Amino acid sequence: MKKRVPAVLFVVFSIIIYSTVSFAYDQLVVKKVFELKEYVTLGGQKISPVRIGYETYGTLNATKDNVILICHHFSGTSHAAGKYATEEKLPGYWDAIIGPGKPVDTDKYFVIGTDTLCNLNTKDPTVTTTGPASINPATGKPYGMFFPLITIRDMVRVQYELVKSLGIQKVRCVSGPSMGGLQSLEWAVTYPEMIEKAIPVIAAPKNNAWTLALLNLWASPILMDPKWSNGDYYGKAEPMDGLALSLKLITLNARSPWWADAAFDRKPADPAKDPYTAMGNKFLVEDALDKAGLARASLADANSLLYLAKANILYDIGYGYSSYEEALKRIKAKVLMIPCNTDILIYPHNAKEFVEALNKVGGKASLFEIQTKEGHIGGITEIAKAGERIRAFWAE
Repeated sequence: MKKRVPAVLFVVFSIIIYSTVSFAYDQLVVKKVFELKEYVTLGGQKISPVRIGYETYGTLNATKDNVILICHHFSGTSHAAGKYATEEKLPGYWDAIIGPGKPVDTDKYFVIGTDTLCNLNTKDPTVTTTGPASINPATGKPYGMFFPLITIRDMVRVQYELVKSLGIQKVRCVSGPSMGGLQSLEWAVTYPEMIEKAIPVIAAPKNNAWTLALLNLWASPILMDPKWSNGDYYGKAEPMDGLALSLKLITLNARSPWWADAAFDRKPADPAKDPYTAMGNKFLVEDALDKAGLARASLADANSLLYLAKANILYDIGYGYSSYEEALKRIKAKVLMIPCNTDILIYPHNAKEFVEALNKVGGKASLFEIQTKEGHIGGITEIAKAGERIRAFWAE
């Protein structure tokens, strides 16, 4: 059954994730659905049918060449800007830069945000995604762990079919934060003739060993939860303890030590319950992360998290080409990399190395580093700091 985040947990979730987002896109957003009768994965397995949700902002011009595609982060959705209803508390995650007169100006551009395959938030009524929680038409039951393995490239290939279905042959720019940035780079390599510009935010051309290790940690609590039952838990008690712990880890890894100290210091969760007097008495940061994990788990699917983690572990734009350099040479788009200086999930030097490597083989890449205490998630919560650089990039 699809549901919303409980009110108390929603408030905690809001503080931890979206505390600096402002509302800019002033039109209500309508969610749409794209469907393919059949899709063959990079690994050669068929999925039929395939459905993803998407939403748009602004107006597609007559020549259909004013398109900007926004790809979402690991735990995100297509909801990049605006609100579905006026009473909603929070707008889309990049609302600060998407809207009339904003750096991604919807008076000029037609902006498309899409859900990915295996989107984490299967219990969110605004999400449409095909993944392990979907019904396998061959059995009439959820796929579970029998769902085919997917990659970031598979996400992009399905998005390509969506864009093509709208009669669009050129994309002015593809962008997104974190996993959305990975998709942006994959777009530039896989469909080089179609992409004019790319703005990967808090991203890299492949996830290095450090990031792989963290992704492995994110999956581990689910695999250790006895209720996971090898992915066969649909219609039964779900592995909520493992899922909540996974999302707690994700929440923390996406932040930074500077954020934690500024937001919580060593304050107790309850002034009347001194952490020094009882095992169960917690500091505020412990309590906040516990509640954030629970809040996020209420909308999520454990198997989908495992599939997303695997897709990110596999991510490497050089996969399937003779070399990493060959993949770089395929990129024809101008690229603006936007890392965060305090990112401990995808280190900013990975973006710098990519810019140097792409320029070395004749590409055109530049870099703008967001200065923030927010860590990795500063690419979402403080993206407005890159606003003027993004505006300038359109003219380059």
